[in-house]
Amino acid sequence: MSDTMLIQGRYRLLDTIGRGGMGEVWRARDESLGRHVAVKCLKPLGPQRDPSFTRVLRERFRREARVAAALQHRGVTVVHDFGESDGVLYLVMEMLDGRNLGQLLDDNDHRPLAVPEIVEIAEQVTAALAYTHQQGIVHRDLKPANIMRLTDGTVKICDFGIARLGHDIGFTARLTGTGVAMGTPHYMSPEQIGGTELDQRSDLYSLGCVLYELATGAPPFDFDDAWAVLVGHRDTPPEPPRRHRAELPEYLERIILDLLAKLPEQRPDDAQALSRRITAGRTAAPRYAPTVVTPLPRPRPSGPAGRDARLPSWTRGMTTGHKAAGAAPRTAPPDGAAGLTGEWTPRAATGGPAETARAPGGRPVPPPEAVRALADRHQAALALGRLGRWEEAAEAHRAITDERARLLGPEHPDTLAGRYELAFGLSRTGRPAEALREYKQVAEARIRALGADHPDTLAVRQEMAYVLGRLGRHFDAHQVYAAVLAARERTMGPDHPDTLRCRHNLAFSLSRLGRPDDSYRMACQVAAARARVLGPQHPDTLVTRFEVAYALGQLGRWAEALETYREVAEARARALSADHPDTLTARYEVGISLGRLGHSAEALELYRALIDDRTRVHGPEHPETLRARHGLGVNLGRLGRWEEALAESRDVCAIRGRVLGPGHPDTLVSRREVAVGLGWLGRWADALTEYRAVADARERVLGAGHPDTLASRTDEAHCLEQLGRGPEAVELYRRVAVLRGQRAADGP
Repeated sequence: MSDTMLIQGRYRLLDTIGRGGMGEVWRARDESLGRHVAVKCLKPLGPQRDPSFTRVLRERFRREARVAAALQHRGVTVVHDFGESDGVLYLVMEMLDGRNLGQLLDDNDHRPLAVPEIVEIAEQVTAALAYTHQQGIVHRDLKPANIMRLTDGTVKICDFGIARLGHDIGFTARLTGTGVAMGTPHYMSPEQIGGTELDQRSDLYSLGCVLYELATGAPPFDFDDAWAVLVGHRDTPPEPPRRHRAELPEYLERIILDLLAKLPEQRPDDAQALSRRITAGRTAAPRYAPTVVTPLPRPRPSGPAGRDARLPSWTRGMTTGHKAAGAAPRTAPPDGAAGLTGEWTPRAATGGPAETARAPGGRPVPPPEAVRALADRHQAALALGRLGRWEEAAEAHRAITDERARLLGPEHPDTLAGRYELAFGLSRTGRPAEALREYKQVAEARIRALGADHPDTLAVRQEMAYVLGRLGRHFDAHQVYAAVLAARERTMGPDHPDTLRCRHNLAFSLSRLGRPDDSYRMACQVAAARARVLGPQHPDTLVTRFEVAYALGQLGRWAEALETYREVAEARARALSADHPDTLTARYEVGISLGRLGHSAEALELYRALIDDRTRVHGPEHPETLRARHGLGVNLGRLGRWEEALAESRDVCAIRGRVLGPGHPDTLVSRREVAVGLGWLGRWADALTEYRAVADARERVLGAGHPDTLASRTDEAHCLEQLGRGPEAVELYRRVAVLRGQRAADGP
């Protein structure tokens, strides 16, 4: 944005005063009232964003902004205005003169605050929480960066309602290559980690984490990887703060430990009760002079062996998000993360000050400003991907990678990180063959530099397997998944989230290789493990339960598949929303199962409702809307309503041909359904034309021996029989049998 930009002709942006995952905060001047304000500009929606998503996002933004604007308390930041300007959603807030608690700790050299300061902050934050909780509002992201202390001593909480909006949009920190998105892990309650319902006691837990850090100088679970932090919150009792700072009052330690109870019912009932306890403790306790105290040394895990004594093996290899007291050292970057590692560029030799630091291969150390500029561009490209603008993201990563290769070298970790993201974008834009080439080069370079079992190497090999599956090379995908899984289990343990993701993908590939029994067994094991590690309602757990249902369908156990799909759909509606694409996908599979069980009337009603919802959310010509319409046509046929079924199939086929192309698999499926309808209506000559066209198209695209092509040739032969052309039908059946035999002999 330009520093001369006017929003809505009223708010002139002057300079940025902060950046975060959701956007930027600007100091601005309200031209109408002549006052300075803070304007929070959320990331641009962009023209490439799905219109239905944009519509839902705008509505959620308006809802959450109204919530924030309705709060009137001295301990809550005032929201003056909100709206949208040129695709950018914005909030106008009071301009605060002060520092957030993270900055206060930084100013104090990461040492704890004096006890009277901690108690004063606790009292004011508790009063603000008591007010907002009475309004039925939970903050969900209470952390030092969201608590401001003004120059006059007033303490204010920021970003009420916006934290939940950020979760809805997806602008939360990606911790690992698992696709799990979370907020800052150092301040999350156990119920947030488990994906269960939150109430005001989740905010109280987060407040306990903040007070612990103010009192000791570090959060309660101060490990170097994010999953270790999350497991600490979930399973490990925090060390009493007085072990790190003996002079802390006992009442303050007891309050902090009560706030950090694992179960919500073991914490204070509400913020009002907590406020009374703080006041009672303060008035009864002796006064302390404001002093700066250095905490006692904190025990920290020194490596896998030191960590394993307290935490499960699967906590190895993950990385933390930002915390208040400085950035933790990163042992390994998360998949797709950028930034210089600090290890690639060596220090200058010790021979004297005239020597120049050089990178491997004699390359001069690049100018820091150029490296920073590329890192900023990399982050901007990642943001494009988060917004679903994959074409733009891929091209941006391609340009950045070319420049990094020239500046840093083709095998520098940052160059490889950019190539990884380029491949990821290519795979998301329907270019799996190009993505595979990029992934292969990154994998080879990482094997040379890091080793075959390094987490970054395994991450790229796992993505290679994914695109191999997209290319229909399921056997090759299965081989890569199996090799990666063996390495992950050996180096990370069987319950590490990345190991479980790989096992899930292996179960998927087994089903595509025609091994439904093996796929079902493995999917059940992964679902149980994910429920234990991540929680039964976690999106990853539900993805695997969806795969369990799919395998049940392959095994012909449709009643069990129906029950599982229904459970997944209901859980996704609760966890993600009724309109979330994953929820709608599960509902579609419920319809498939109903049809398979002969409940076509019930399936018909489900598809009609699903078409309405898909049209409202995605539009009438979206591929998923058309998929639901295809299901409607199939079930009309099952009910014997063939004229209606034929009309629906023709309409869907025409739209798919226009939107997806005449040779697209979905278009050909619809064209086959047109042929089915024509056959049931006795119009076999017309049906033969359609069947033959589908078979010819599949043969051109997939090959003569592909199962889908052979199925279409069988349809064609059946149609010839109905027309009394027996010899031609027999000859075609024979050709199909020969091709099937050859395929079986060749193996997968």
